[in-house]
Amino acid sequence: MIFEQLKPQVETILSDDNKSVNERLLQVCKLLEKHIDYYNWVGFYFRNGEKEELILGPYVGEPTDHTVIPFGKGICGQVAVSNQNFVVPDVSAQDNYIACSITVKAEIVIPIFVNGENIGQIDIDSNTPDPFTEADGRFLEFVTKKVSKILS
Repeated sequence: MIFEQLKPQVETILSDDNKSVNERLLQVCKLLEKHIDYYNWVGFYFRNGEKEELILGPYVGEPTDHTVIPFGKGICGQVAVSNQNFVVPDVSAQDNYIACSITVKAEIVIPIFVNGENIGQIDIDSNTPDPFTEADGRFLEFVTKKVSKILS
């Protein structure tokens, strides 16, 4: 499975102390977008200090206007409140969805915890309908756990 092959590469990227945190996060985005066919936009959002909003971090894919997302708004904003993984097989069926691109069909968002606090998330959009499986969730939880170590 591609996820098992990518895990050591994620660890190598994140452990490179010669690069800034943002450079490492961008490298992870590039790795996932390049090697997983149905990952068409890969990015990180982080809590903006004490404000109840997320700000866009490193990402790859189409440019987005959604550089600030209030808590509760869209899939990312809902994850900031729920602290739970959120898989959306069909974005058109979601009432509280912020459309980034008309080509996006599905989305998965996994929170990042540092010392038990939700400080951000990885967000992946797919142009393929319903592509995400339990394996994607487990792999992305692995990624977010590794990311949390360089953020703490």
